[in-house]
Amino acid sequence: QVRLVESGGGLVQPGGSLTLSCVASGFSFSRYAMRWFRQSPGKEREKVAGITSSGSDTNYASFVEGRFTISRDNDKNTVYLQMNDLKPEDTALYMCNVVVYHVDINLEREYWGQGAQVTVSS
Repeated sequence: QVRLVESGGGLVQPGGSLTLSCVASGFSFSRYAMRWFRQSPGKEREKVAGITSSGSDTNYASFVEGRFTISRDNDKNTVYLQMNDLKPEDTALYMCNVVVYHVDINLEREYWGQGAQVTVSS
């Protein structure tokens, strides 16, 4: 059973930093790209960052470029999101995401964690 569990959210002042973690289980983590998304009340879910299976390539949304860093540790089945210079507009529920191919049913399925709340406020 695929499971994604985020942690590390919290309340931080503008300009502060947080690191989110997402521990994955139930699939071959090192074979899959991982992504972080976020969603604020009244807004659509938006992609924040992505990382390839090996970690060699990353991509970022323009609104976090230069402030956030995505990384992964395949030995620990964990993907991270280091967030620096946080702004009030970064306040959101942050979720990790993976699309897993299930060979037994020849289908891809998308999975989401429950999310970690990040609140940026003075």
